[in-house]
Amino acid sequence: MTNDRPEGLDRFLQQAGWNGAAVEPLAGDASFRRYFRIRDGERGAMLMYAPPPEEDPGPFLDVAHWLTEHGHRAPAVHAELRDEGYVLLEDFGDDRMRDWLDDHPDAELETYRAAIDALVKLHASEPGPFAPYDMPTYARETALFTEWYCPAMGLSVDEEGYHAAWREVLAPLLDRQKPGVTVLRDYHAENIMLLDPHGDQGGEQGLIDFQDALVGHPAYDLVSLLQDARREVSPELERAMLDHYRSRVDTGPDFSADYARLGAQRNAKIVGIFARLWKRDGKPRYLAFIPRVWEALERDLAHPALAPVARWFNDNIPQQIRDTRGGELM
Repeated sequence: MTNDRPEGLDRFLQQAGWNGAAVEPLAGDASFRRYFRIRDGERGAMLMYAPPPEEDPGPFLDVAHWLTEHGHRAPAVHAELRDEGYVLLEDFGDDRMRDWLDDHPDAELETYRAAIDALVKLHASEPGPFAPYDMPTYARETALFTEWYCPAMGLSVDEEGYHAAWREVLAPLLDRQKPGVTVLRDYHAENIMLLDPHGDQGGEQGLIDFQDALVGHPAYDLVSLLQDARREVSPELERAMLDHYRSRVDTGPDFSADYARLGAQRNAKIVGIFARLWKRDGKPRYLAFIPRVWEALERDLAHPALAPVARWFNDNIPQQIRDTRGGELM
């Protein structure tokens, strides 16, 4: 964690009405963004520093304003200076869903149910003014597996066949994601803050890290939550939460197949991203998550809707790698 204060921070705080406030640096994430907790007497805030050209806070702010305007629990924006990458936000506190459940495992069911209910509410809204989750976007994401993971494993694979298999698998769901819902794309236990964790039925939950929102299929954020790379979600809990979602939303007959399609798509992407974070960005700690992601990927590939992609994996990825759940990079 970098402890030095970014140039211009004090000037921004002064302009925002927080002159002289205490500034505490916090741990960052997998991006170039940095976070600081701001204290001024009895009031507090969170400062996100997303410096150009590596970062652009504009998408985050646009999604945050849209979510708030439509009744969803994004942090309130107190002040912003987009061109310099400064955003002063409501402080959602320290009770991140993943960490809180580590200390309160008996609350898992109601906490996940509340997270599902937040998605139900989001999906009941008209989709936001965001770009579509289209085939080129899906393809760019799945390509991360062959671009980063396969070379890291020393594998020479049929890339053309890989992309063709994914097009065949994903094409049927494109019409079913119209008009679509707002897809936050990174909706999981590390990006959900528990604002009232001791409240009834899981308490109020706050959303963060939604700057990459698109308009797409309602199953995507369910996959993100229930096939979490960073926290173990049992198959039993996954099934129970999918049943809870279906009890509140008319999902149609193809939902299970589309869930598996997007689960495999997302998990292949994540394996590639974690390999990239290691090879390109010098962040090897993400390699420890690959076996969990790979295990979920294998479950998704077992669905008949994934047959073309499953055949590609059978033909191109050695069984030894699959038996170790893709974790030999460690």
